[in-house]
Amino acid sequence: MTDSANAARTSRPAAGPPAKRNLFARIALFVRQVIAELKKVVRPTRSELMTYTAVVIVFVLAVMLYVGVLDFGIGKLVLWVFGRDSA
Repeated sequence: MTDSANAARTSRPAAGPPAKRNLFARIALFVRQVIAELKKVVRPTRSELMTYTAVVIVFVLAVMLYVGVLDFGIGKLVLWVFGRDSA
């Protein structure tokens, strides 16, 4: 027999799914994991927060301007194509 066939024959069978914990143990594990992740969070400094806020406001204003101009242009195009109803 080859080494790989012998190793395959002597290896342990694949383990099944881990034993299911009870509800309270799973909730406790979840809470511990949430707390561990929250300890990794780094809060921005005041200057970083002001910079991020300014960037978001400028970006939103730019998108609003773009959509407004696009809406105005499409509105004028539709009125030009279908004509104005002056009744």
